[in-house]
Amino acid sequence: MTDTLTHQQAIPAATATKAPRPSTLTRQGRRSRAGSLLASGWVLGAAVVVVVPLLYLVSISVMTQAQIASGILVPTDPAWQNWADAWNSPLPRGVLNSLIAAFGGAVLSLALAVPGAWTIARHRTGGKTLSGLILSPWLLPPIVAIVPLLTLLRMVGLSNTLTGLTLVYALMNVPVAIWLLDGFIRRIPVDIEESGRIDGANELQLLCRIVVPLLVPALIAVGVIIAILNYNEFLFATFLTQSEESQTVTVLLAGMLSERVQDFGRMAASSLIAVIPIFTIAVLLQRWLVEGLTTGAVK
Repeated sequence: MTDTLTHQQAIPAATATKAPRPSTLTRQGRRSRAGSLLASGWVLGAAVVVVVPLLYLVSISVMTQAQIASGILVPTDPAWQNWADAWNSPLPRGVLNSLIAAFGGAVLSLALAVPGAWTIARHRTGGKTLSGLILSPWLLPPIVAIVPLLTLLRMVGLSNTLTGLTLVYALMNVPVAIWLLDGFIRRIPVDIEESGRIDGANELQLLCRIVVPLLVPALIAVGVIIAILNYNEFLFATFLTQSEESQTVTVLLAGMLSERVQDFGRMAASSLIAVIPIFTIAVLLQRWLVEGLTTGAVK
């Protein structure tokens, strides 16, 4: 009995000796606070780098040429006419063309990339080298493809059309879409597909009824990334579209720089009008974008 009591009393004493010292807790708390302050400072610095140029662009968009030349930061008498001039120009049509080409090309890229990425990830099609071979042409300078694409579009009657530019965007980004979707598809448990095969589903039914629904967050994430790449693209849009009916917003903005009299206030207002649609779409799809980039297809 005495030995049992002595053993029970020894347990708290042994446990107490293993507890961290106050000095150790203090050092850990200081390191945690230092890390938190460093992270907060980094985020604040990144926000300043991103937000300050946009704010100055907003300020320039309501300045006259004289105010811009004087070097002031905030105008005392805003020139709202810059926004009216930008809106009454071909710019809104260019923004609409860019949105159609960007998201139309993204949808077509995903439609072509999902079967390709699935066969590579699940059926080992092409071995270990096919993914790299598919992505390698995307890494080449785009200028090398201008003449062949221009010739092919002229042969099929799609030269200087928004449809032709959309098809070019779709085919151009299939490799990067396959590369991005490959990792998401590999996160899907193979047991889910095996269960579908046991129930009698063929390969097409597995892809359409099982894989694609699980890939919805990933499809949104990859689609938004590809759409932003298409929206910001300039080189192909410059060579493949010459008329105002088919030109994108990047071509129209670049054309403002070639004018003899450059109205920087109108250019700033036009740039903000071009940014607003894609920025709004990215904010509205932020939840699915983050979910797709972090968790992938696993639900």
